[in-house]
Amino acid sequence: MTLIDTHAHLDHLEQLDQALEGAVQAGVEGIVTVSVNLASCRKNLEIKRNKKTPRICLAMGMHPSDADPGDLDACLDLVREHKNELSAIGEIGLDFWYKWVRKDQEKKDLQRRIFRAFLDLAKAVDLPAVIHTRGTWRECFDTVKGMGIAKAEFHWYSGPLDVLKDILDAGYYISASPGLAYSPPSREAIGYAPIERVMIETDSPVFFRTGEPGEDRNGCDGFDAGPKDVFRTLKAYCQLKNIDEARAAEVFNRNARTFFGLD
Repeated sequence: MTLIDTHAHLDHLEQLDQALEGAVQAGVEGIVTVSVNLASCRKNLEIKRNKKTPRICLAMGMHPSDADPGDLDACLDLVREHKNELSAIGEIGLDFWYKWVRKDQEKKDLQRRIFRAFLDLAKAVDLPAVIHTRGTWRECFDTVKGMGIAKAEFHWYSGPLDVLKDILDAGYYISASPGLAYSPPSREAIGYAPIERVMIETDSPVFFRTGEPGEDRNGCDGFDAGPKDVFRTLKAYCQLKNIDEARAAEVFNRNARTFFGLD
């Protein structure tokens, strides 16, 4: 049984070669490495070109927490220049959850401007969009749908069910991470969504807990995710939905290939 990790930040992994080797040994056949800013896009492009096993697929974009108007044009130009090497635009989106954004209208408007610029580009180069959103799920969905985006994935979705229903009705996807093992919002969303609209990921190298939460990262047991941990996500999904792992893996891989055009 093999799996595709549909969302990892390979450029953030300190021991990339070991992580990729571990992924291959675990049965990972492909990884979509997503980018968060101009430097991240450049580094992930280099990784895609130089690392051949497992298959590396590339997404370029600017994460809302990295919204930088000074780098916007250069990042957009980089996407246009290398569009034939990309599988998606991302990750892009809106995040008003951050304290420094929540009450700052200028920062919100900057996120909106950059988000819309990348959505316009996704349409122009005919690539799917990988969406990050927290604290502004309705606006984010309305923007994606209103701009006529045909293919979108709301990665690690943890928002309300009314927005999720609209996401699914629009034909979009959501994804689950290893946090599915314990996160109530993620479990609610994945429990509702049909498997045909779900993909699985690791969001490597995010820290996920395995024990009870403490006051900070060191207050509970956990692990820094690598692409091999997509099998943890599979296990959590199958326990939640009471479905056979091999059957679920087949559907998840098919979803990933369809969405990212991997065939």
